[in-house]
Amino acid sequence: MPSFLAHDGTKLAYHVNGTGEPLVCLPGGPARASRYMGDLGGLPRRLILLDGRGSGDSAIPADPGTYRWDRLAEDVEALREHLGLARMDLLAHSASANVAVRYAGLHPARLRSLCLVAPSPVAVGFAPTEQDWQAGVELRRDEPWYSAALAAFRADEGVERHRFFYGPWTERAAAHAAGAEDECAEAAADGFYAPSPVTPEEVRAGLATLDAPVLLLTGDLDAHPCRLYARPFAGLFRDAGLVTMPGAGHFPWVDDPGAFVSAVSAFLDGLPGRGGLTRRA
Repeated sequence: MPSFLAHDGTKLAYHVNGTGEPLVCLPGGPARASRYMGDLGGLPRRLILLDGRGSGDSAIPADPGTYRWDRLAEDVEALREHLGLARMDLLAHSASANVAVRYAGLHPARLRSLCLVAPSPVAVGFAPTEQDWQAGVELRRDEPWYSAALAAFRADEGVERHRFFYGPWTERAAAHAAGAEDECAEAAADGFYAPSPVTPEEVRAGLATLDAPVLLLTGDLDAHPCRLYARPFAGLFRDAGLVTMPGAGHFPWVDDPGAFVSAVSAFLDGLPGRGGLTRRA
């Protein structure tokens, strides 16, 4: 298992899946181990899957304040330095979109592209409400399993509560959801959204300097409010595309691997100068 040292000396682990051009991947949760991302539906890239500090195979930091979303951006920079990439393609899922947009504002020249999958919009100032969550859950109100899953969702217990975050409830989806029961690091998750001095205005100002193309991808059945804020979120970038996958939820590579791989590959393959990433001398 490869690892590197963050700027504060914390040992962080990452996992490599696949071959080809590298794609650095940040897991959501917050603070989920990266294994739930798998091979992202068979995405034909060399996936560099980071375990955030305190989660998965990464070490617990001496300073718990470094779990905060804005401070985690420097772990992404430390990974880029370790990999020796002058510029990189970066994919972030769910909560880690907050880390990714902070990174993009701090280090815009280091990104070749940015792909945000079911992205949390908190860092850029879109605060989901209880009504937003309710609207997401009610997308499935005509399903025969709705009442039982809603009870589990409100109690926050049982695999059934995860049904609202997937499209079809297949064996693959159920197995993937079962993995969520023990993949989050509690201390790291609690510290992720701790009060930050970094304001949404500061994050947005940083994004205004980003020239790299951006893809935001969501599922139209996702109960997470990211679905509602995807369009205004995309509007914060100079060059952003928006893809909504029909019949997909919060984990679109699980719901429809073919459509997910097609959308992300089309984005990555269409980048200027797609002849390989430039490396530092």
